[in-house]
Amino acid sequence: MSKKGNTAGILAGLLAGAAAGVVLGMLYAPEEGKETRKKIKTKASDLKDQAKNKYGEVSDKVKEQYDNISTTFKDTANNVAHTVKDGYDKYKDQIVSKTSDVVKDVENGLNDLK
Repeated sequence: MSKKGNTAGILAGLLAGAAAGVVLGMLYAPEEGKETRKKIKTKASDLKDQAKNKYGEVSDKVKEQYDNISTTFKDTANNVAHTVKDGYDKYKDQIVSKTSDVVKDVENGLNDLK
């Protein structure tokens, strides 16, 4: 989650720096105020579109990574569950077999005592 915050912070910083540079450049340019304001508005619109596009790209990457992690986690959990079940079944059969042997030994011992 910290990488997502860092990426968003870096992206915001870059966009803010670019916007400030464009605005300052236009304000000091030797043009009429009306023309300068028009350029600022156009550049602001372009930067807004770029920010939306970058947000969409980052959002898609985060979703893809989340989906990959989620799938990996589910697969691992299923593998662990199967391994535990297989181990349980294996040892259950051994315990049943050994318990049957003990019961037979006890019964034989009791019969010998009679």
